[in-house]
Parts: sequence; structure tokens; C-alpha cells
Amino acid sequence: EVQLQASGGGLVQAGGSLRLSCAVSGITFDDYAMSWIRQAPGKEREVVSCMSKSDGSIYYADSVKGRFTISSDSNTENAVFLQMNSLKPEDTAIYYCTALFGVTTAQAMGQMTWDRMDYWGKGTLVTVSS
Repeated sequence: EVQLQASGGGLVQAGGSLRLSCAVSGITFDDYAMSWIRQAPGKEREVVSCMSKSDGSIYYADSVKGRFTISSDSNTENAVFLQMNSLKPEDTAIYYCTALFGVTTAQAMGQMTWDRMDYWGKGTLVTVSS
């Protein structure tokens, strides 16, 4: 069974930080590109950040560039992380961890719609107060 379990969300004041984690099981981790996608209330899903295992490339949406950092750990645990700094109220959303099989660049993955992803986690809620 494939599981992508996101955690680390919570309530934080504007300017604060959170670190999201996504524990991955049931797939060969290094065969998948990983991304974080968020959905704010009343808005469309947005690809926030992607990481390609095939070429090591990374993508960030313009809205989070310079504030968020994606990373992964395949040595001790199959996991992907999203360090979020300088949080803004507009970052409030449910954050989902997703996986896409095959060779792709992070930039290409960043342009895909959410329904192209192979696997999704249940999401973790991030609330940023002003």
C-alpha cells in the first residue's frame, strides 16, 4: 500500500516558520519526483515546490521563492520536507505531498496540474495568522 503521510502543519503567526514532513512508503522512493501542492480556501490547487530525483532539479512557485526550501532524505528514511520561513497569511492552506513516477524535471512537474500526480497524501493544514 502506498502511503504519503504529511505532518508538521499548525497555527503560526505571520513571519514565523514551519517544517512540513512527508513520510513515504510503498513505492521505490528514488523512482519518483516529489512535490508539495497546496489548496487555500476557495482557491485552486497550487504546485508550491517540486524535487526531481532524476536530475536533482528543484522548482519553486514564484509565491514562495526565497522563503520555502524543499529537501529529501532517502538514506535514513524515505521522506520529503518543506521548510517554510517568513510565512504570510496567504500561505494558509492544506499542504499535500505528492509523487510522480518517472523521469521528469522539477520545472516540468511544477507546470503540471494536480491531477497528473500518481500519489497523494492526506494533507496537513497550515494556518498563518496576521
